[in-house]
Amino acid sequence: MTPLKPNILLITCHDLGRHLSCYGRQPLSTPNLDRLASEGILFTRHFCSAPSCSPSRGSIMTGRYPHSNGLMGLVNLGWELPMSERTLPQYLADHGYRTALCGIEHERSDWKTLGYGKRIGTGFGRGAKEKAQAVIEFLKQATPEPFFLSFGTTETHRPFKTEGLDEHAPAYMPPYLPDNRIVRLQMIAFGKLVTELDEAVGTILHALDDTGLSERTLVVFTTDHGIDMPRAKGTLYDPGIEAALIMGQPGVIDAGRRSAELLSNVDILPTVLEACQIEPQSA
Repeated sequence: MTPLKPNILLITCHDLGRHLSCYGRQPLSTPNLDRLASEGILFTRHFCSAPSCSPSRGSIMTGRYPHSNGLMGLVNLGWELPMSERTLPQYLADHGYRTALCGIEHERSDWKTLGYGKRIGTGFGRGAKEKAQAVIEFLKQATPEPFFLSFGTTETHRPFKTEGLDEHAPAYMPPYLPDNRIVRLQMIAFGKLVTELDEAVGTILHALDDTGLSERTLVVFTTDHGIDMPRAKGTLYDPGIEAALIMGQPGVIDAGRRSAELLSNVDILPTVLEACQIEPQSA
């Protein structure tokens, strides 16, 4: 029987938009994220609150818009989520959750202030598949208390390595970009990072199965904003603010659902808290 308070596994990547095969972006192939979508719910009209990294992620962490929570610029450029803002890991830690961060966060310069009890794996830098190994070890140490684990990876952030790539290889070409050699090579390199991201997610999903935690764990996969190309990241065109959102928990979320409800990533925190039967604090 699924416990009243599920484990929460939040997977957040960089600069992905909705560039997954389950969103129809062929010839990209993302079998593991497609599996999560087929076993849970995929949101087709989910958008971010801002087309840049820290402000968008601040909305995920607080359930509030950047102009409300104060994080309106990048942490690496001196912005910080104010200490007065309550975050998702703080809410959960206050209600008996073990909280951990694997990989990156981009809301404060000190991850400890966000409510995480520990950090596993490494921080910034490539290596989603390597970081996923730290998640496996974390899952093997499951305790009766529910956990909140945030898995943050830099894939699919630039730089895109185009050296040695075949410009005739299959690639998803966004209709708002010119289809020339330079752009095609960029999108082929981007696609390789999408594959690496998907493989890391597959490692984590298999680990949930192997540890018997799948039915006890709500998996939330999302990204901060659109891809790092012209007319996308950093703009308010749809390709700049579109964001994948997939949720799954066997036995709780009906398999194969697709929702066209209009959503923003400020909705993620209250949705997770509702699943955990926790009342958010009024602003």
